[in-house]
Amino acid sequence: MIPANTGVLLANLGSPAAPTTAAVRKFLKDFLWDPRVVNIQRPVWWLILHGAVLPFRPAKSAKAYRKVWDAEKGSPLTFLTRQLSEKTAGRLRGQGIEVAYAMRYGTPAIATQLQQFKALGLERIIVLPLYPQYSSTTTASVYDDVVNELKQWRHIPSLQFISDYHRNACYIAAVADSIKQAWREQGKNELLMMSFHGLPERLTAWGDPYFHQCHKTAALIAEQLGLNGNEWIIVFQSRFGKAEWLKPYCVNTLKALPGQGIKTVDMVCPGFAVDCLETLEEIAIENKAVFIAAGGADYRYIPALNDSDAHVDVVINVLGNLFRSLPEA
Repeated sequence: MIPANTGVLLANLGSPAAPTTAAVRKFLKDFLWDPRVVNIQRPVWWLILHGAVLPFRPAKSAKAYRKVWDAEKGSPLTFLTRQLSEKTAGRLRGQGIEVAYAMRYGTPAIATQLQQFKALGLERIIVLPLYPQYSSTTTASVYDDVVNELKQWRHIPSLQFISDYHRNACYIAAVADSIKQAWREQGKNELLMMSFHGLPERLTAWGDPYFHQCHKTAALIAEQLGLNGNEWIIVFQSRFGKAEWLKPYCVNTLKALPGQGIKTVDMVCPGFAVDCLETLEEIAIENKAVFIAAGGADYRYIPALNDSDAHVDVVINVLGNLFRSLPEA
């Protein structure tokens, strides 16, 4: 059970304020300047960012955002994170627990939400980054932002930071159940592809556990589904730049599969807590077109857990594990 007088902060990456070139440029400038995200010497990266990225990429990204933007609710990542937070708060109402959400880049800012917890006089703060697998580019960046705010406080309440939940049993079961539900409704294709956001390969050599945690998550989901080795595969998406990234690459795999006799695939992205540009536009639209153009016959994207009741169960289970004497799931 989570103790009373606790503030729970669900943190996610963030989105532009609008699907416009100007708003996307502002967002990308903040996001891509984070040294946790791009590990290149600052003077060199400043020249690349301002000379080759920000003048051109925002217009392309804004066009992609417009494909998934909700006219009333805005960015899927933002409103789905907000709805997950609100539903979690509803489940914990009356227990003296405050639940809020924040974005590492954009609004609401992590500092703003922490200041609200401070104003309430909470004795304990739990920060849960909504990244099931730890990465220095995402999870650690949230930690940096939290610490940067708390460094300014005279009195710091008890702080607990959840680094990952990549093998939490409730999370694994929820993802597996969502896949089973999709198969019940639409039928099962030949191959289940589990796609995770890519990272430069060198980060693994530097000690980032992300690659290994992604493989563990995928293996546990496959085990929960009772799949054998030729019924599923792990891939990595969203490659950026010329460096070697984690393999196998999602797009290259999709291009090759029809030639190997695999004409139907189901795609799921277990590393994304809620759907966003990378799942709804890149995976569900662009990569589907790649597969069909290569000779594929059927390609289905299975949505993230989003603001489902099962996802609320996952969040509460992960939080509750902090205060149980049982080992971590």
